[in-house]
This record gives sequence, structure tokens and C-alpha cells, in this order.
Amino acid sequence: MGSFRQNRKTKIRFFFVPLHPISEKRDEIKNNLNNNITKMKRNISMVAGAIGMVAFMLTSCGGGKGQQQAASVTVFKTIKAEKTDITLNTKASATIRGRQDIDVYPQVGGTLQRLCVTEGQVVKKGQPLFIIDQVPYQAALNTAEAALKAAEAQEATATLNYESRKKLHEQEVVSDFDLQTTYNTLLTAKASVAQAQAQVVNARNSLSYTVVKSPADGVVGTLPYRQGALVSSAMPQPLTTVSDNSEMYVYFSINESQLLKMIRESGTLEKAIETMPEVTLQLVDGSEYEMKGRVESASGVVDRSTGSVQLRAVFANPNHMLHSGSSGNIIIPMEYKDVIAIPATAAVQTQDKFRVCTVDEKGAAHGQLISILPQNNGQQFIVTEGLSEGTEIVADGANMVKEGQIVKNVN
Repeated sequence: MGSFRQNRKTKIRFFFVPLHPISEKRDEIKNNLNNNITKMKRNISMVAGAIGMVAFMLTSCGGGKGQQQAASVTVFKTIKAEKTDITLNTKASATIRGRQDIDVYPQVGGTLQRLCVTEGQVVKKGQPLFIIDQVPYQAALNTAEAALKAAEAQEATATLNYESRKKLHEQEVVSDFDLQTTYNTLLTAKASVAQAQAQVVNARNSLSYTVVKSPADGVVGTLPYRQGALVSSAMPQPLTTVSDNSEMYVYFSINESQLLKMIRESGTLEKAIETMPEVTLQLVDGSEYEMKGRVESASGVVDRSTGSVQLRAVFANPNHMLHSGSSGNIIIPMEYKDVIAIPATAAVQTQDKFRVCTVDEKGAAHGQLISILPQNNGQQFIVTEGLSEGTEIVADGANMVKEGQIVKNVN
């Protein structure tokens, strides 16, 4: 038997150390850290809320009346509320239309032979705009005139026969029946002449309609049809639109409360329209149109969806600067008499509330809520409630005054 060699094997031992105590310790540290962060955030929120509350209580004339007045005297400009007459400009969106925007349709059909105008051209009433093929209508007129001549000839023959039979009847050569028959033939001939004359008139009118003329003074609009196009009175789109823009209508709206105010002051809507001041038109580029306009009519129906009433103003347009279809703004000067007007800098707005700082006899400032008209010129507010005539208020820097602070007039 062969020799046998015994291999020595190395023995390796593994030692396992339990890790769960370390993992638990790490989770504990993490939870403690998260709890500390949460507490810090809560504390920061509480501090911020407290700071916000203090800031709110110390805002301009907005704190409670129990606040302590400032130790130092601050100089501010003050005024006394007085009643006055003021004019405020109210702005409303407007649409510009020509005095007449007339769609031009042909009254007869045919091929468009010639365009006599160009787009945007100024035209006079009766000026030719288009010419439709005249050949068939001229032929129809010639036929109608020939038929008229034939009818007139028949009428002349019937007249001769009647005169001849009438003399024979007087001589008792022909009977009453023959005379009446001849007279009826004459009446038929006269009717044929009248009918032929009517046909001539229709044919002549149809021929004249081949020259499409401008119905009014104005400016030519777009020309969708060109030479050679087949046109008729039943086509969906007009040959063009002539806009009479010697005067322009500008449509705008006012709210119902403004309308009621105008009627109460004037008595009737008609008188209110007559007494309205001249209005200004602001163009789309922000510039003002050089000529003033006048309001001449108002709709008698209030729009249910908007609660507004449409008015129409008229503007002269001698230089044709205004174009039908344009838009802009109407500026209406509204007069308010015997009202309390304060500078816009004297009012402090908080959401939808307005507040002023009144100054008492000791010079201490106090917050006072007021109501104002929504209309303003950006520089002055009209006070409707909350402020009496003669009350002293801070005119500028009211948002810097604290409740109870001693205020000294800069003047």
C-alpha cells in the first residue's frame, strides 16, 4: 500500500459580539436630538408671535387706547379737517365706434369688374366704390325699352280704332257692343304700356345698381373681394364697410350708484345728462385726445350681470385720428361739493379699513376709523364717515405715529 500523508488543518474561531445595545443607544440619541429641535422650533414660533403681537400693538395709531404715550415729543405736520368743493376724475373703459358703420352689399349679382377705392380711403356720399358687369343689365334695359315702344304702338292703334268706331256709333253704323269692345282693347293697350314702363324702370334701376356707391361720408374699411369675384346680394360678407367718422361715438359704463347720485342731484336722467361736464378720451397709448367730448345719451336698462349703465359720448374727429373699433378710457370729472377731503398721506390702510391719527387738545394722537369714497385722484380722499369738520389730524407720516404719542405741529 502507498504511503499516507496526514494534512494539518488550521482551526479558525469566530467571536460574535452583540450589536443591539449600540443600535438602541444610537436611536435614543437621535430621538432626544429630534425632540430638542422640535422644542426649539416651538419656542422660536412663540417668540416670533410675541414679537408680532408687540409690533401690532405699537403700530401707527392702531394700538389700544390704554397704551402709554411716548416720552418724547415728535414733530409731524398736522391739519384741520375742513369742508370744501373738490373735483375727482373717474376713469372708465371705453369702446370707440363710428357715427355710422354701414355694411355695403350689392343689390344685383354679377362679376366684380372694377374697384374704385382703396382701403382706408375717405369717400363722400354717392361716390362710386365698385362696378359690377353691366352688359346683361344694359341688354335687359334695351329689351324693356323696345317692349315699351311696341306697347305704345299698340296703344296708338287701339286709340285710332276706338275713335273710328265712336264716330260710326254716332252715325248708328256700329252697335254698342262693337264700340265697347274697341274701348276695352284700348284699355288693354294702355295697361300694356304701363307694364312696359315699369319694366323699363326696373331694368334701369338694375343697371344703376351695377355701380355700387357710398351710402354716406366716411372711410372705407377692408376690401375682401377683388376684381373678377362673383358677388350677389345674398353673399355672407359685405363688399366693404363705410364708417362715418366725422363724429365718433364712445361707449362706456358707470355703476348704478353713480347713476342714482346723478339723478338725485338733477331730478331726471335727461337733466343729469345735460348737466354732465365735458369728458376726456384717453387713447390706448396713454395720451389724451386733443378734443373734449360730451355725453349725449344713456341706456335706460341696468346690466344685470355688471350692475352698470352704458353711456354714449360724442367726439368730433376732423383729423380722422379716431378709428372705429378702437378702445380707450373715458375720464369723467365728478364734482363733490361741501365734503371733507384729506390728503392720501393722512390715511393708513389696513386691509379694507382706513384710519387717521387725530390729535386732541393735549397734543396726543389717537387712531380713528374712517370711511372714504372709492373714487379718488390718488392725492386726496373724500371722507364720508368718522371725521368731523375742525378735527386736527396728522397730515403726513401717520403710519409712524403711535397711539397716545405727543405730536407737535411742524408749522
